[in-house]
Amino acid sequence: MDIAKLMQQAQQMQSGMQQKQAQLESQIVEGAAGGGKVQVKANGAGEVLEIKIDPAVIDPEDAEFLEELVLSGVQDAISKANELTASEMKSITGGLDLGGMLG
Repeated sequence: MDIAKLMQQAQQMQSGMQQKQAQLESQIVEGAAGGGKVQVKANGAGEVLEIKIDPAVIDPEDAEFLEELVLSGVQDAISKANELTASEMKSITGGLDLGGMLG
């Protein structure tokens, strides 16, 4: 077992992961709820960038409904961002599950 070669491979993987994470920040995913009445954009890093709400779902008498739609839309966008991240990182790690080591 060549420790120096193993360390070099680990450094290359880490460098590749950092580059991929930077690329993910520029990739946009879209989540939605309520048949598209609430739309949420997030980046591949899981940061919510934009929320659009159709005025038709804004009812001052039922704020809870709108809150649920917004929450669902955000959860959908974050889920898609996580899927994108997992897919992209899998290409770097060769399918190795590094669990919590990715960030």
